[in-house]
Amino acid sequence: MSIALTPFARTRLFPRTPRGNTIQDCTPEQFERHLNEHAPFKVLDGYAPFCKLHVHRNWTSTRCLTAPITEENRHLLRSAYEARTRTELPVLVRWFEGVDPPVAEYLVVILYSRDQLAKEGTAVDADWGVVGCLYTVTPEEIPMAPITMLRNALGVEEGGSGVPLDREAYRLAVEFWDNNANWRP
Repeated sequence: MSIALTPFARTRLFPRTPRGNTIQDCTPEQFERHLNEHAPFKVLDGYAPFCKLHVHRNWTSTRCLTAPITEENRHLLRSAYEARTRTELPVLVRWFEGVDPPVAEYLVVILYSRDQLAKEGTAVDADWGVVGCLYTVTPEEIPMAPITMLRNALGVEEGGSGVPLDREAYRLAVEFWDNNANWRP
């Protein structure tokens, strides 16, 4: 099984200007090589048949993707309308400023099959393409953001995958994201 970074993941995980909330201590090429040379700690099924999650022990100093919202840090939450790419519509997002989560214990790499990526207009020279990565304390997936579930249900033309909305998964995601937030340095 071969794995390649997609352009979408490359720009989000390894931005031109490095940030503290992205993957640390390795280049995109080293990251891709590690995924191809080291078996995952465990493999999880994703939200659709074309999606797999490869859980690796964190070999970097990458910090957790999210932090719990508490009364002590709630005042550090910020929000804005942002788009992930130039072609997507902006959506409301929120994040912490001034919070330093712990170093993640695991990197949960989100993979899409070559066929699904082709449907979405991305060709890869591998069996699987990296579309994202979660940085976590436990070897489990954190729920997909509710807005991402909605975007997926809207279809490929809106930056999604075309997978219908799972109402129960959506409710669980809202519960998680109501109590946690991403962070920015």
